[in-house]
Amino acid sequence: MSRQAQSAAEQMEDFADQYGDEHVPGIERARPIPRISIQAFCDDTHAAEVLQYAAEDRRLSKAHVSVHMGGIGAAVAHYVDSPTPNLIIVDSSLHGTQLLAELDSLAESCDPGTKVVVISRHNDVLLYRELLKRGVSEYLVTPIEPLQLMESISNLYNNPDTDPVGHVFAFIGAKGGVGSSTICHNVAWTLSEVLKSNVTIADLDLAFGTTGLDFNQDPVQGIAEALAAPERLDDQLLDRLLTKCSEHLSIFAAPVVLDRDYEISPDSCDTVIDVVRQNVPYVAVDLPHSWSPWTKRVLLQADEVIITAAPDLANLRNAKNIVDLLKTARKNDHKPHLVLNMVGVPKRQEITLKEFEQALDLKAISVIEYDSESFSQAANNGQMIEEMNPKAKATEKFREIAMAMTHRRDTKAEKKPAQSALSPLAPLLEKLKLKR
Repeated sequence: MSRQAQSAAEQMEDFADQYGDEHVPGIERARPIPRISIQAFCDDTHAAEVLQYAAEDRRLSKAHVSVHMGGIGAAVAHYVDSPTPNLIIVDSSLHGTQLLAELDSLAESCDPGTKVVVISRHNDVLLYRELLKRGVSEYLVTPIEPLQLMESISNLYNNPDTDPVGHVFAFIGAKGGVGSSTICHNVAWTLSEVLKSNVTIADLDLAFGTTGLDFNQDPVQGIAEALAAPERLDDQLLDRLLTKCSEHLSIFAAPVVLDRDYEISPDSCDTVIDVVRQNVPYVAVDLPHSWSPWTKRVLLQADEVIITAAPDLANLRNAKNIVDLLKTARKNDHKPHLVLNMVGVPKRQEITLKEFEQALDLKAISVIEYDSESFSQAANNGQMIEEMNPKAKATEKFREIAMAMTHRRDTKAEKKPAQSALSPLAPLLEKLKLKR
């Protein structure tokens, strides 16, 4: 990464540190960009660095982006003998008639359907109106930020006046058996009941997924059939493979028997999730506790990531590894959400909430107390916790998580009273260099 690119990345990190990821402009409105070709021609190196930085974001991962220097003049020369892409971005220091003249020259080479975005130094309303008359899709004034640019591109290929669809939540456990699937299913059900929005649960634990059991369903077909032939999946086939659990909730269930092996490719996962997200506002992806190229792809591409952990050392180490990966690869996204589950098991030595949060540099959005009776009874009955016992303590916790995920309100985890001394596990934490 060049010095300027590094500077742009540092500026974004400083902004997020100052205001928190809840307030980063454009983070909610910038939706994933389809498989299009984008070519940019810049006068200014800073604009080029911002464009290159944005091109590395997950929202543009499917688009092919190339950045060139030379401004509009270089674009005109380039397209004399070359077809134009889906989107051309030009950065120019020109103003008034000079800018319009060069854009007119560019227009002569543009193929039908090509969109043009202009980045300029001049905040001129009259010029903006004139550019729109000439068919320019968007006019941005420097300085621009990566998220601002991504939002503008997103608005060209997604309707900004409608509610965003296809918001993907990825649930993963820091360790097997920590209740990630249970939390995924209960939170998805809560979203469907409280917000009255359509939700689909995609169970990607193909070997041992429990979505069907948890909702008392026994589907004949499900997500395995879609992953086996992703190119065949369309809205009609999706309707046949989904199982309707309630008015607003459907499940894309895992197989109920171990009758075959599963080789899942990252591209297959992408295709299947893309089809699902085009049909519902919310998709809850239940990931298995296993690491593979497709698991990593789903985590990095999700709109929100929810990590469930129990308060022990193995969970802390694994959660830290996941958090570090996400922070490095998803600089323009909200931080992952941490849910501390099964807290307060009798006679078990536990890492405190404070120690957990300090080690991860992350605030827990919810702390769920150990409640063997309610959780086991609900699981054995094929019900959600709130269905079985609306007064259970976990019911409010699931609502906390649902609201935090959707950023409906500022949700803070309930803090336990601070302990006067470090826990007995402090030396181990220090050994693993997890404490700050």
